Amino acid sequence: MNTSLNAARRAEDLEAAQREVADVLVVGGGVTGAGVALDAASRGLKTVLLEAHDLAFGTSRWSSKLVHGGLRYLAKGDVRLAHESAVERGILMTRTAPHLTRTLPMLFPLHATAGHFVMSGFRAGNALRIAARTPADVLPGPRRVSRHEALALVPGLDAEKLTGGLLSYDGQLVDDARLVVALARTAAGHGAKIITRAKVGTLQGDGAEARDTLTGTSFTVRARAVINATGVWAGTLAPVPLRPSRGSHLVLDAGSAGITATALTIPVPGERNRYAFLLPQANGRAYLGLTDEPVDEIPDVPVVPESDVDFLLTTASRVLRRSLTRQDVLGSYAGLRPLLQAEGTTADLSRHHAVLRAPNGVITIVGGKLTTYRKMAADAVNATNLTQIPCRTKDIRLVDDRPAPTTPIAPGVTEADVVHAIRHEGALDVDDVLDRRTRIGLVPSDREKAAPEIAELLTSA
Repeated sequence: MNTSLNAARRAEDLEAAQREVADVLVVGGGVTGAGVALDAASRGLKTVLLEAHDLAFGTSRWSSKLVHGGLRYLAKGDVRLAHESAVERGILMTRTAPHLTRTLPMLFPLHATAGHFVMSGFRAGNALRIAARTPADVLPGPRRVSRHEALALVPGLDAEKLTGGLLSYDGQLVDDARLVVALARTAAGHGAKIITRAKVGTLQGDGAEARDTLTGTSFTVRARAVINATGVWAGTLAPVPLRPSRGSHLVLDAGSAGITATALTIPVPGERNRYAFLLPQANGRAYLGLTDEPVDEIPDVPVVPESDVDFLLTTASRVLRRSLTRQDVLGSYAGLRPLLQAEGTTADLSRHHAVLRAPNGVITIVGGKLTTYRKMAADAVNATNLTQIPCRTKDIRLVDDRPAPTTPIAPGVTEADVVHAIRHEGALDVDDVLDRRTRIGLVPSDREKAAPEIAELLTSA
């Protein structure tokens, strides 16, 4: 089973996709599109995926890197979505991607409040974990910790008025973009043709007109079923009622922020069931997020506005020993959630997904959340009515062949990682490596330093 993606295989797949009629054409190379490609290919359907830019170019790389168990949805009374999230989290952490996930302890600091309401929520979340049959050695149950233990877990906490904390556990992705690449590679191993730099102009129920952005050449792909999995851009290819919202994060130095291996859950003042998160990363960084603001424009790469920076720094500083300033911000990123349009604020909009069929036959899968990508993909493939074979992806382990470390070129990244990205993970240029196969590009100073060496490796790999 050949799971390698590279320039040579892309050229072969592009040529073959124009000759044959696919069973399923997937448009969009994010987590949902890659998940659809794997689901379809693993059921024996001839599958082609077209992505306008690179794998994980859009929203999928801009998440909090969490595999949520659905606690937020439970607090809103949405038991079905909460249970679905807990089940999918368990599948990722124990069956399909244990090598791409890890257990993340999360501390809720207690000050004047006793935290009874929050602890009740954590216990309800633990009940979801039990119902989803995720073992306690993967996600332990919640517990109250003393003031001394809370400070040991998160040294950067403000000790004044701190009475203790509530410790709970959730799932964390090693990297969201890496999950997408692993899905695409696993799909390729099942025979899917994964073609990046293929911008679709016209989409119909029996195929697409597209352009190879590397050469400028136009081409046609025909298929028995077409699935639009382009997230916040879905409305450009099919009639979809979306109301996107922006989720911003700041990149900090974990040591300066005062966190080690335990994340910090920070209540947002004046809001109920809304929190900011200070999340440790494996490379010594930490991500502080997140916001939920409606947006009207949908750029290829969203930017973090100054208002979001102020909000995040102010919210986190409320519970930290040292107030965070703009000098602590090493980088930032923002993603746009593809929420289905409805009444209320974007924070209140449902995270359920929907499968929609346009009059021309195009199937659109939209809404949802990263954790539930596999269920979304299964529902989209089921909607094609092309096969009676049931979904198989809960038992398919995603590809795992990371190289042995060599000469470092950035925090947590070595030359071997770059060569592997070029030869096996479909990286075609420097930005692919900096921004999606690694996260070097999140810190501008790291990006500037590493870019020349990556460019040299691209010419020699």
